[in-house]
Amino acid sequence: MNGSSADPSDILPGDWVERYLPAPLQPYARLARLDRPIGTWLLLLPGWWGVALASPSAPSLRLILLFALGAVVMRGAGCTLNDIADRHYDGSVARTRHRPLPSGAVSVPQALVFMAAQLAIGAGVLLSLNRASLFVGLPALALIATYPFMKRITYWPQFFLGLNFNWGALLGWTAVRGFLALPALLLYVGGIFWTLGYDTIYAHQDKEDDGRLGLKSSALALGARTRPWLFAFYAAALAFWAAAGFSATLGLLFWVLLFLSALQLAWQAARVSLDDPADCLKKFRSNRDLGWILLVAIIAGHFA
Repeated sequence: MNGSSADPSDILPGDWVERYLPAPLQPYARLARLDRPIGTWLLLLPGWWGVALASPSAPSLRLILLFALGAVVMRGAGCTLNDIADRHYDGSVARTRHRPLPSGAVSVPQALVFMAAQLAIGAGVLLSLNRASLFVGLPALALIATYPFMKRITYWPQFFLGLNFNWGALLGWTAVRGFLALPALLLYVGGIFWTLGYDTIYAHQDKEDDGRLGLKSSALALGARTRPWLFAFYAAALAFWAAAGFSATLGLLFWVLLFLSALQLAWQAARVSLDDPADCLKKFRSNRDLGWILLVAIIAGHFA
């Protein structure tokens, strides 16, 4: 369906899950996307940005580890909910037809119990933070619950993903400072525009199947106009990140590395082949590198 004779399934036979995990655990690892950690990185890095931006000295190792655990389980819970909601569609899409629910490896009740367990761990992480973080973190649950259904009602589910995936920027700042402030809000809005860009690239993998099934995405909304919009999304992200750095009075090294971030994003927008699913996935995954560059930029900016 994606113009390739190769199997486009996003589950790779013979990967580490299949080689090292007991058979009963394998479908749960795949439900939580442990075999594809890029989504966890894209959820985690904004949280680390927020922690780093709020920390005039080195970020707290305790917070770094708590946010890492939280990202793993909350991304897993969100993916499990998404697979429950999309199980009938996934069975009709080449890339997703072998996932645990459409393939029958896991039942819906089993998936619900697994999701509840992940949410319980996530709640434990949230309760380990300060009181202000609890009030900032709870609204994210509503975003997690509604996102899987957005592709049915709007051509911009990528915007709602941005609201979800960058919430950690607000939570990270609050976990350090005990209150929200302008730098965190600017960092968050920049992250939303970043997600609009990278997830539009990702959505181009499924545009034929989505159109056939009546699902919506920014890839379908933008079509041939996608490339200039990618430049616009990424320019907006950089502008808000620059404003966050200025508001937090970060030093010279932040600006040097933010320029490097701009080059990475421009490479994505200019070079992505929007009709080649493999290249879309490659450019999408490169956003982990972007996230690390920005994290180093924020930390370095406090010391330079």
